[in-house]
Amino acid sequence: MTRLTNLDGDTAGVTAMDESVADTVATYERVAPEYRERHADRSVIADAIETFLGALDGIDGDRVLDVGCGPGWESATFREHGLDVTAIDLSRSFLDATGEVASGASRARMDMRTLGVAERSVDGLWACASFLHVPHADASDTLREFRRVLRPNGVFFCAVARGEGERTRGGETYGERDERHFTLYTPEKLRERTIDAGFVVEELHEGSDGEWLHLLARAP
Repeated sequence: MTRLTNLDGDTAGVTAMDESVADTVATYERVAPEYRERHADRSVIADAIETFLGALDGIDGDRVLDVGCGPGWESATFREHGLDVTAIDLSRSFLDATGEVASGASRARMDMRTLGVAERSVDGLWACASFLHVPHADASDTLREFRRVLRPNGVFFCAVARGEGERTRGGETYGERDERHFTLYTPEKLRERTIDAGFVVEELHEGSDGEWLHLLARAP
C-alpha cells in the first residue's frame, strides 16, 4: 500500500507556534520520561480503543493518523491490529519513544492545526488527550483540518478534559516544570464544534472518572 506522502520528514507540517503551544511542547520535552512512567497503564482508555477499532471495521481502508501520539502506545496497538499508522507529534522525545514501541509506524513532527496530509487520504483519526492542547481560537479550524484529511465514512475519535475556558497547569502535575496549556470543553460545546466542522457525531459521553469527554464521529 502506498504510504501517506510528506510525513516522514522532521518538520513536515510544523507551523510557527504561539506561546501557549510552545510552552506545552517544551513541558513535554522536559518531562517525557516521567510522563511515560505515569501514564503507561493504558487500561483507562481500553474501551475507547475498542470502540474506535470497531468503528473502523466496516471501512474499506486501514490508514490511521495518530494525532498527538505521545510516546506511541496507541500507535503500537493499532499496528498490532494490522493498521497502517502514521504517528504525529510536536515533541521529538515522544516521536523517538514512538519509534521504540511502534517500529512499524511512520512518524512525523507535525502541527495538528495544519496537517501535512493529503485531502481524503485517512480512514481513521485518533486524537486522545492531544486536541485539548489547541487554543480555543484555533479549535474550529483544527477540527475542519481533521475533516479535510478523512475519507467519506472515516472515523474520528478524541478525548478532551471536561470543563470550561482555558487553563495552564503550572505547578500541579510536574511542579514548576509544568507549563502545559489546556482547553476545556462542555459536552454541548464539543458537539457543536464537531458538527460545525462537518462531522456526524455518533457517540459523546463521559470517561469513567467523569473528568474526560470521549467523542466518536464520522466524516459524511
